[in-house]
Amino acid sequence: MKATPQDHADASTIAAAAGAALVELRRRRQHEGVDPSVLRDEGDRLANDLILDTLSRTHPDDAVLSEEAADDTTRVDRRRLWIVDPLDGTREFGEEGRSDWAVHVALVVDGIPAAGAVALPARGLTLDTVSPPPPPPRHDGSVRMFVSRTRPPDLVAPLAERLGATVVPMGSAGAKAMAVVLGDGDIFVHAGGQFEWDTAAPAAVATAAGLHVSRIDGTPLRYNNAVPWLPDILICSPGLAAPALEALHDLIDEAGSVEPPGPPTPPGRR
Repeated sequence: MKATPQDHADASTIAAAAGAALVELRRRRQHEGVDPSVLRDEGDRLANDLILDTLSRTHPDDAVLSEEAADDTTRVDRRRLWIVDPLDGTREFGEEGRSDWAVHVALVVDGIPAAGAVALPARGLTLDTVSPPPPPPRHDGSVRMFVSRTRPPDLVAPLAERLGATVVPMGSAGAKAMAVVLGDGDIFVHAGGQFEWDTAAPAAVATAAGLHVSRIDGTPLRYNNAVPWLPDILICSPGLAAPALEALHDLIDEAGSVEPPGPPTPPGRR
């Protein structure tokens, strides 16, 4: 079973529409001087409602997993699952002027991302599996490595040293992954714990764009697990995959493990 052309198109259309609604909400509510925490909550609800309503109409027979909705675990028996993060980088969305937040919409088929889109609404961009850009050429200069702005893993400093990389902190996982897709840098790595909605759409788009996408030990990313916890990811230009994985293998061996203790309660489920 594969994604259909309509699946690819719908992922892109839905992500872009949610992004446009978020841009308008942000503009209006920041002009009104609303507290950032209120804006963040409103953004989560608005985008989640829009995405789930659209999917219920366009793909009524498919299961859905969203950060901002209750998890019906019967999804694990379904071959087709939409995994969405209605507002990835909620913190950054609430900060005026920041563009490193995103909307993720992905279709997973038999555990593998098959179609997807990542909207970067503040930049007016939606990157998707309909027409992914080609892998960017390697730029001159040092490797640029995108890492979490608030939760960079302990391996960042030694990995950067081994690769001769400049570390660039950034918000949203989607924003970091798409920075590699767009050629703004070379590698996105995270090992501090993530949920499936954090990476499903970025993984779909990055794979379609010809980038290396895996867990940090080089094994494939698998989705639609009973507990939607997928702690780590590596997305990088193809030429960087071998040295990055070699360095990560050594660092994992030295540390014994980089696996976080377990999934916390997702923000949208508290």
